[in-house]
Amino acid sequence: MGRWMPLLSVALGLLAALLTCCYAEENYCFASRAKSCSKCLQSGIGCAYCPDENFNGPRCDLYENIKAHGCSAKTIITAESRMSIDRAQAIDMNLAQSQVYPQLVSMSFLPGEERQMDVEVFAPTKGPLDLYILMDFSNSMADDLDNLKSMGGELARLVRELSDDYTIGFGKFVDKVVEPQTDMRETKLRQPWPNSDPPFSFQNVITLTNNVSFFTSELREEKISGNLDAPEGGFDAILQAAVCKSQIGWRSESTHLLVFSTESAFHYEADGANVLSGILPRNDEKCHLAPNGTYLLYKEQDYPSIPTLVRVLGANNIIPIFAVTNHSYTYYQKLKEYFPIAEVGLLQEDSSNIIEVMRVAFASIRSKMSIRAEDRPKAFEAQFLSTSGVVSEFGNFNVKPGEIGRFRMKLKAHRQIEDNPVCGLPSNENEGTIRVKPSTFNNAVNVKASVHCPTCECEKTSIPNAPRCHGNGNLVCGKCQCRDDWLGAFCNCTKAPSDTVTSMCKGPGMDEPCSGRGDCQACGICACYNPEQYEGPYCQYDRTQCQRYGGFLCNDRGSCIMEKCACADGWEGDACECPKSNQTCLDSKGGICNGWGKCVCGRCECQSSSLAMTSTCEPNFQFQLGACEDRRQCVQCQAWKTGEKKDEEECKKCPFKITMVDELRKPKEVIDSCSFRDEDDDCTYQYTVHHSNDPNVKEMEVEVLKKKDCPAASLLWLLPLLLFLLLLLALLLLCCWKYCACCKTCCQSCLALLPCCKRGRMVGFKEDEYLLRQSLLTSDHLDTPMVRTGPPKGTDVVRWKVTDNVHRGANHPQALIKPNPKELIQYPVSLRLNRKFSENLSRRESKDAEQLRKDVGDNLNEMYKHIPGAQKVQNTSFRMQRNAGKRQDYTIMDTVLPAPRSSYADIVKLTEKNVQSGNIHNLKVVPGYYTVATDREAAGAVEFQEGVESVDVHVPLFVKDEDDDKKKLQVEAVDVPLGIAEIGKRFVNITIIKEHASSIFSFLQPAYTYSRQDGVANIPISREIIEDGRTQVMYRTRDLTAKDKKDYLTVEGDLNYGPGETQKTVPVRLLELTEKDGLLEDKQVKQFVMDLSNPRQGAKLGRYPRTTVTIADQPEPSVMMFKKSTQSFNTSDPTYTIPVVRTRSTDIPATVKWRTQKAKRFNLSGPLKFNPGELEKDIVIDPSAHPGPIQPESFQLELFDPSSNASVGERNTTTVNVTNVMAPTQIGYVSQKAASPGAFLPEPGNPKARATGPRDIHLTWDPPPGNPTGYKVKYWIYGDPENDAQVLDVKSPQAELTELYPCCDYEMRVCAYNIVGDGYETDIIPCKTMEDAPGEPGRLAFNVISPTVTQLSWAEPAETNGNITAYEVIYTPTDDEMKPVGAAKKVKIDNPKKRMLLIENLQNAQTYQYKVRAKNSVGWGPFRDATINLASQPARPLSIPIIPDIPIVDAEAGDEYDSYLMYSNEVLKSPTGSKTPSVSGDDYMMNGKWDQNFLFPGGSGTRNLSTSSSPMSTLSSNYRGAGGSFVTDTTTTTYLSHAAGSPYRQDMVRGGTHTTDVIMRKRSENRGYTDENIRDSIVMGELSSKFPDLDARLTPGVPDTPNRLVFSALGPTALKVSWQEPHCERDILGYCVLYQLLNGGEVKKINLTTPAENSVIIQDLLPNHSYLFKVKAQSQEGWGPEREGVITIESAVDPKSPLSPMPGSPFTLSTPSAPGPLVFTALSPDSLQLSWEKPRKPNGDILGYVVTCEPLHGGGDLRSFQVNGDSSETSLTVQNLTENVPYKFKVQARTTQGFGPEREGIITIESQDGSALSQYSNQSMTRREVFHLPTEVNTRTNVSHTMVNDPYFSEGMMMTTQHTETSGVLTRQVTKEVVQRSVMGGTTVTKKLFYDS
Repeated sequence: MGRWMPLLSVALGLLAALLTCCYAEENYCFASRAKSCSKCLQSGIGCAYCPDENFNGPRCDLYENIKAHGCSAKTIITAESRMSIDRAQAIDMNLAQSQVYPQLVSMSFLPGEERQMDVEVFAPTKGPLDLYILMDFSNSMADDLDNLKSMGGELARLVRELSDDYTIGFGKFVDKVVEPQTDMRETKLRQPWPNSDPPFSFQNVITLTNNVSFFTSELREEKISGNLDAPEGGFDAILQAAVCKSQIGWRSESTHLLVFSTESAFHYEADGANVLSGILPRNDEKCHLAPNGTYLLYKEQDYPSIPTLVRVLGANNIIPIFAVTNHSYTYYQKLKEYFPIAEVGLLQEDSSNIIEVMRVAFASIRSKMSIRAEDRPKAFEAQFLSTSGVVSEFGNFNVKPGEIGRFRMKLKAHRQIEDNPVCGLPSNENEGTIRVKPSTFNNAVNVKASVHCPTCECEKTSIPNAPRCHGNGNLVCGKCQCRDDWLGAFCNCTKAPSDTVTSMCKGPGMDEPCSGRGDCQACGICACYNPEQYEGPYCQYDRTQCQRYGGFLCNDRGSCIMEKCACADGWEGDACECPKSNQTCLDSKGGICNGWGKCVCGRCECQSSSLAMTSTCEPNFQFQLGACEDRRQCVQCQAWKTGEKKDEEECKKCPFKITMVDELRKPKEVIDSCSFRDEDDDCTYQYTVHHSNDPNVKEMEVEVLKKKDCPAASLLWLLPLLLFLLLLLALLLLCCWKYCACCKTCCQSCLALLPCCKRGRMVGFKEDEYLLRQSLLTSDHLDTPMVRTGPPKGTDVVRWKVTDNVHRGANHPQALIKPNPKELIQYPVSLRLNRKFSENLSRRESKDAEQLRKDVGDNLNEMYKHIPGAQKVQNTSFRMQRNAGKRQDYTIMDTVLPAPRSSYADIVKLTEKNVQSGNIHNLKVVPGYYTVATDREAAGAVEFQEGVESVDVHVPLFVKDEDDDKKKLQVEAVDVPLGIAEIGKRFVNITIIKEHASSIFSFLQPAYTYSRQDGVANIPISREIIEDGRTQVMYRTRDLTAKDKKDYLTVEGDLNYGPGETQKTVPVRLLELTEKDGLLEDKQVKQFVMDLSNPRQGAKLGRYPRTTVTIADQPEPSVMMFKKSTQSFNTSDPTYTIPVVRTRSTDIPATVKWRTQKAKRFNLSGPLKFNPGELEKDIVIDPSAHPGPIQPESFQLELFDPSSNASVGERNTTTVNVTNVMAPTQIGYVSQKAASPGAFLPEPGNPKARATGPRDIHLTWDPPPGNPTGYKVKYWIYGDPENDAQVLDVKSPQAELTELYPCCDYEMRVCAYNIVGDGYETDIIPCKTMEDAPGEPGRLAFNVISPTVTQLSWAEPAETNGNITAYEVIYTPTDDEMKPVGAAKKVKIDNPKKRMLLIENLQNAQTYQYKVRAKNSVGWGPFRDATINLASQPARPLSIPIIPDIPIVDAEAGDEYDSYLMYSNEVLKSPTGSKTPSVSGDDYMMNGKWDQNFLFPGGSGTRNLSTSSSPMSTLSSNYRGAGGSFVTDTTTTTYLSHAAGSPYRQDMVRGGTHTTDVIMRKRSENRGYTDENIRDSIVMGELSSKFPDLDARLTPGVPDTPNRLVFSALGPTALKVSWQEPHCERDILGYCVLYQLLNGGEVKKINLTTPAENSVIIQDLLPNHSYLFKVKAQSQEGWGPEREGVITIESAVDPKSPLSPMPGSPFTLSTPSAPGPLVFTALSPDSLQLSWEKPRKPNGDILGYVVTCEPLHGGGDLRSFQVNGDSSETSLTVQNLTENVPYKFKVQARTTQGFGPEREGIITIESQDGSALSQYSNQSMTRREVFHLPTEVNTRTNVSHTMVNDPYFSEGMMMTTQHTETSGVLTRQVTKEVVQRSVMGGTTVTKKLFYDS
């Protein structure tokens, strides 16, 4: 008995643990597996520990569970936290200062505990106010300063309005007094502008004072100053004004406002300007003001960053108000979003409205309140709620000044942080003082919060060597802690193995230890192989063997424990199939089963009745046409001898008798009251149907009213008279019309005299305004009713239009952004077809819908082909339009037409013209109805037919993510082109209010289809998380054609989502068809809908708030199978007859095929056809008809490939055993090897495999004859060798294969075995596992194009688990703590082959989190995420060049899946000023990074260049004497945008200018490649010396030469050729591509007839052979000139076959790279010297160069020069140039293989006075460096820059110039410094790399 005690204890403990897990959703106490009492209590709130020695359950568990398992309540150890309010001084509303209540609170928290506390705050009506004005003193603000000086009185009135206790101060700023921000010449340092002060960084001019007169007088003494660059150093000023509290004069009890006034952008940390000046240390956030108020360390430290400003201003309770002009409004509008509370006001150009701006901003600030929890330790999280308990968003606390506001603080201690217990954190992370305060307050509620980590006293008093522990351990808190080498709950066994251990692992009647399902460990404890499946002390119980109901284990309402169902609360039964409540048996009156049955297992068992019953025993009249209609004919014949059954014989067949009464019962007393008209006498008769009062009578009783209701005498004799009078009136009117010229006028005058017709007809909108909430919208359209008054005769057609965002004024920043007219947008188009709507058209997959969709597409494409740039229509669907007059049953067609934005007016005009004609090509439409929309406006028409008084206008709402929080649309009735109606109410306004949602709920699909055989429709509801937390949404089903309790059981309720939960499933039970349903021939399609509603906790409804569920009633297929699993014959039988039987649906024909397997002499197959009514057919095999002797054998027959209306049953195979022993007297003879106990067993019969999940297969078979000991299942992946198969040994004729790969084909064999050995194996049994959600995608790669543009790419998931159908990319701006700081953008890519995405218009210097996930048929997989800041530009893991057909996403666009996706081939043609970056250019991208030699020859480059600035560079020289030429010593790096919209990089190296396009080029050394990864690309220019006559002019309308030829190697023999569309005055019709071997051969030609196709892929090229390519374009005027290029793909080849590449060998393109940077040296006013270096990668011998020169802006001829030679540096002198005219130079290298890409440069020789700067310069910065040399030669260099957004230099890059004069020799030393900064958690790491050349 002693040795069984440990096992018994373990078993009881295991059982208790399992029971505990069954009923707890998340029992973290039990799950913690705490090894001590203290660790148990520290696991979380509610955990308790039982120290009772005799307790055998889990010691650490919830208090209720431990107590239920038998632990004494007195001994249970628990822990408690505490809370106390230490200081609570009531709010004094008479005190004019901000106050909070309480002031000091102490709280301790158990891990996971949550506390709430009510807080009161008070803001006085006019509390203390400190107003500090910080003003930009650059010269451009001179008029602003003058206006502010004159506003002293107004400023005084303003502050008195705001507060009775105020102070006001003033500070000024310009910028750092260093180069390049400030002109450092001595004269400019004294006075940068006339009558100005010297430049300075920041100065506190007037300390905060309440003396307004002093303030005004001091302000009048101030003078303006100045600097050079546009961005100012205001961030330095803001930080000093915040941290220098005493110098500025901030008061502790007042509200602090800082008004920041400027018209320029701002410098910020590491933006590049300070790098140029050598200022690298970060700002130390300390006060550095001199006694006179000036900032001292402006030269020693960098500007502060934006996060630094946000933190410092928040810590000092300062609220910024940015008063800025329109030039920089958008910058500060974005900056405002980073602050908890801030305002931006729009100043006029002279700041004359600054007082009003401050007044409006202060009013806005006081209307908002945001609560913050400052200094919060890491272990806590805080939420703030309204008094009603709703979580409040930012600024939602509505606290009015002068009143006490209340809110609720919810503080929670985490249980774990990153899977680490919170009690293990350092003390500074789990305790501290949290300051809870409104953002405008200085006072705060101080909460001393700490995590309480309890310890147990019993651990301090352990019992050493306790008898309970057999002397082998200490008893601590009731539990034995064993010494070394002792194990067990009572330390009574050792680790040493023994034979007794194995026997201890065998239970009674067991042959194997642990039932063969686990390992026997020390102390006789079984460790089960699969604990999730096997359990029990001997692993003897299988958790999958409990009873199932509806296919679900334990009905999914309980858990399988010890092979019995442990039902959840409220359920019972062997399979938990019976609810304990009778709620499902309640009838419509609230009774149980309508009193006509009893509730058994949650279902009503109804008494028998001839009337169909519902599931609650109520008469089902809906099913059988109602009680009235069902009894109508019998009532007629019995009561009145009329009707269809008036024949006496027919009437006797009625199943009931009627009762004639004088008065009918009241409706409440009967089931139904009936009334019908008797056709024989036109009289109405009435009767009622009700239950009999006698409970023994089951039939309904019918009572008929004796008296009929007949109409009065007939007035038919009046009809002829009325007809005669009508004809006479018509004749008179016809005469008047014929002979009275003024008839029409008279008629109209007469009609006008009538009171009802005095004003004629009027049309107009019914309502004036609609107010909608975006979260409640279920459609992107609004049906707006339009009404017509007056005479309803005649037809009126009304044209209407709608305009989006009418609330925005003309000067609104968004209104000033003009869209690109060439942008391709979606045009939703709606027309009314001349065809009645049918239900089939609503189902997209139906043949009717498919055919109509094709007809519509063909005809619309034919019509819209006349619109330039229009593409084919797409997404065509059909619907009905309610309230559409007499034609509302006609079909409305909706489609989408992609076309340029500029085509809107043409599309509307063309659509209207064709609609009015009634024909669109060959498509018939109904005139009077159409809609054409864009993304911001729409136009259309509606028709009032005769007699119609109201129709709906289907108005698009243009809902977009970038919409304002409150936007307005205006719908206008424009005119009446057809009809006489006048327009009355012309306008209707629609206002849409957008709430910012924390979550978005949506169905995954708008429709689902389930079969009744499924039993349950599992409908998934997804949640998109924007801000994580708890939320919920309501769901409810509603009948359509499917009826509740007949076709399905309705469901409704709330879905609660916890943090991180993204999807839940709602099960809807589908009901089987009743017998009468199955007899109906024309069964209606059964559908019901499920709606989402009432999202809570800040959530909203998404794309699909409703889904339609179709219940498919498929006819049951015929089932065909072999009659027996084995057949026995002998060698003397003349034939083998094998019967096949059929069941179910036997009245239809069906076929199945059969074939033999493993037969020695024949391989037979054939069809087996069952005629209607046939139940059995035979397969007859004649063994003598085949060669060879008939010998004993065993073979199989298989049934396969049944017809579409049939299926193969379980016995799809049969085994035929042929023996040579005659046994005529033995029936069912079994072969000797099977019958004999000493023979091998035959193969198991009827093996069948079925996938039960993504990783599981259930395999069953019939036992073979004999007595098998067990079975071996061999399984392997299809395609793998069978020798690699895994083998599973089982004892029963079934097996569960687990841990398989999802969506994978497996093959299996089964054999039985006995003492002889393994028997015969079955044939291969194939089975494929189900699909599963895909894994996370592979690595994310970023190719940074600019600080605001990146190309994101990713790899396919390693585990696709099915076919990938789509990818989803989400990118979200985040802060340093990885919390979202803006809305997430979402893009769905439906083409799974495109695993790249180009994202533009990101926020500059903003960190983003990028997440990518994949989708297959099961759903979405997990996200792969990465976080980068493009501005910091770390090294990238992979580079992929930009290629056509990669979608580009604008970060400013909406987040809908159907957002417009532009492609990179469109980017190549983007116009100047477009927000879309160009991707064309040169080849200085190597492996995804800028080539280091390109940035700095001989140096290193680690960042990409910005596309946001547009400088021009000029070269100027003074000539004094003829002392030769000197190269100027200024080196700059800038960026240029040229006229084509492509970003240029422009270098001035050694006095010259070098401009290159940007191209994404990859020359990878990777050995392998796929079609998706282009290995190499190169840009080609003109070919060799065969330049065309460049002076010749093309015929007007003939295309120019294609702009650029790009070759991209796809493999050793495959090449992609692409080009840019050439300029042409006419439309391009197509292209022609010619290519041939360079040494001659056949010319191959490819014609492209689609103008949009500007690329072609060439296959089957020869490796290492040069090809000549020519591309030309065609218009109506003819073919244009050709663009030529020569290219060679170099690759390793097979030595035996030189024309075949080696598999997997690398390949590269052969042409040379571009020459080195172009260097220009001015020789005279009209000549210069151009020099360049040899290409870095010549790829052969350089034969020479071709140089072209042309004026940049036209007006001159293109000149070309041939330069021969192969030297390292080549030069060319160019003469006859013109001063002050920019020229563009191009240089190409030439080898035997062809020409390489061009190097471009733009240069201007300025006149001596330098007055004629480039026309593109609007801001000029000039650096003059004069060197007095012995030869008296002066050199001057002017560098002009045009700046848009970025500062002077690209961020993170610095170049300085040092000049040394030694003995008349000018030595140039250029020092290049590259600075990399990466910001992590507020820490900056700076690396400096110096390169000297």
